[in-house]
Amino acid sequence: MDALEAEGFSVWWDAHISGGANWHQKIEANLDSARCVIVAWTSASVGPEGQFVRDEARRAQERNVYLPIRLDTVRPPLGFGEIQALSLLGWNGDRSDPGFQAIADAVRGQISGEPVVRPHPPVRVRRVSRRALVAGGAGVAAAAVAGVGAWALLKPSAAAAPKSIAVLPFANLSGDPDQAYFSEGMADEIRSALARLGGLTVIGATSSIAVRNEDARTVARKLGVSSILTGSVRQSPSTIRVSAELIDGRTGAYRWTQQYDRQPGDAIRIQTDIAQNVATALKGALGLAAQAAITLGGTADRVAQDLVLQIRKLGREFTSLESIRRRIALADAAISRDPNYAEAFVQKADALNVLAANFASSPTEIADLLAQADATVEKAVALAPRLGSAHAILASVALTTLDFPRALQETRRSLALSPSDPEVLTLGACILGLLARSEEALRIADQAIALDPLNARCHRYKAQVLIRLGRYAQAIEAGRKSLQISPEGRSAHILLGDALLGLGRIEQAKSEYRAAGPGDSFILLRRGLLTAQSHDRAGAERMLGQLKAQFGATASYQYAQIRAALGDKDLAFAELENALRAKDPGLAELKVDPFLDPIRSDPRYAALLTRLNFP
Repeated sequence: MDALEAEGFSVWWDAHISGGANWHQKIEANLDSARCVIVAWTSASVGPEGQFVRDEARRAQERNVYLPIRLDTVRPPLGFGEIQALSLLGWNGDRSDPGFQAIADAVRGQISGEPVVRPHPPVRVRRVSRRALVAGGAGVAAAAVAGVGAWALLKPSAAAAPKSIAVLPFANLSGDPDQAYFSEGMADEIRSALARLGGLTVIGATSSIAVRNEDARTVARKLGVSSILTGSVRQSPSTIRVSAELIDGRTGAYRWTQQYDRQPGDAIRIQTDIAQNVATALKGALGLAAQAAITLGGTADRVAQDLVLQIRKLGREFTSLESIRRRIALADAAISRDPNYAEAFVQKADALNVLAANFASSPTEIADLLAQADATVEKAVALAPRLGSAHAILASVALTTLDFPRALQETRRSLALSPSDPEVLTLGACILGLLARSEEALRIADQAIALDPLNARCHRYKAQVLIRLGRYAQAIEAGRKSLQISPEGRSAHILLGDALLGLGRIEQAKSEYRAAGPGDSFILLRRGLLTAQSHDRAGAERMLGQLKAQFGATASYQYAQIRAALGDKDLAFAELENALRAKDPGLAELKVDPFLDPIRSDPRYAALLTRLNFP
């Protein structure tokens, strides 16, 4: 306390309470009038006996005057860790100590309204002298300044846009790990609502999840945002408690906080209220159109939304046949609860499209699944015409059904409606790349990476576009970045193999395909291409036999790729004709497929493009 007063601050702490005074009222009055509340986290104040300290700290948080410090090597309790605590480990009372000066600078910065930045050397860790602590007894000191976080310890990104935000997954405090999908899903809903508003840069889900355990300013630096929204959810059969905090990524200060204690059925209204308050804090007053955008495509049925949250969780984690069927069943259950829930139709259509493109066993099954997907997503568009994700899935279904003009039209529509949705952007980049809008596709892929930089899939889509442009070295760089983020990503190994194959580096390509693991049609195809490009005709014929035995008429396009690599033009075009009769979704690659380069100059190739009505 002496050190702070020597710096010119007026300080109050609970030792100032005189005999006979009502100490609860005194503490409350000073907490409510202080412009800064310094909270000292120690092994005692984070333990069971520290409940009163946590109550005082919560009051400080609500008033945006909370400044934490650490005297022990402890982590602040749940709900108090988003502002990084300044360390006073081992402080001996020396005012020139860099740890103390970091606190003094934080206080001064709030007085002037501008952070005081000085190059503090690292704080040395020594044995703790508790007598040097300003508020060692109660754990809280109130000073006549406003508190900030530990911006002195980490310089935020200078490139952060003023209206940019990362919505971190809300902490699941329900005591049941199986409820994690709900707390994460609530953040998903808020993130999507903010992205639909326009005028905000909203970081995608994958990157937000990746930094969930970082402090606010580290998140701001890594993701290049100015604000962070975080919170927690605690559910019981009778109550849902949601805490939400909007944090300034530059200073660590709270811009808005709110706690909700409601009935479980109020979860959707809580999400909407949080999104509206955050948007108002970042953008100003919201008009009617913006308010409508927040709830676009949604539902008022809590159970229906809960089912869609489960679908999204499955979609992020699994791509197996079983998980896709589970997603369809959950979507059907949500639609039965609310037949006007557009997002449920989008999720079902997406799962049907994936099922058709990757797991169908015959051309008839492909056609049937695609017809279901088309009808399902058309319903979503009818319910919510301005829902960008619905138009993106409609474009994907159109691509899979080989309706290329429609795919292009719906892609353009989805990008116009949802320019801040990384999922829409990555799908748009993929479709534009297949339709030979390669430079535009590359630009959009980069936009998706900017919004979701820690999403390995965004980098894979960029690698795909680069391969189709023939920029193999750059494709390898993008593929390596994808693997760096997600080392288990087998698709990245396939793309790396494709790029290496394009460069003629067959042994290295073989190594990448081997790293992708055994078995599916993509791996078997690549092995066939490898043997063909190695001039091993007998081996390639054996691989073709294996593919046809396993996949029958559903992989004619892939057979054509191997025939082209072998130089068998007539057989390659015969397989392409088979693919056209079966409406093989692989034909979507025809215009830009580098594996078909050996037959591209043949007049039959241009004629086939015309018959397929590529735009």
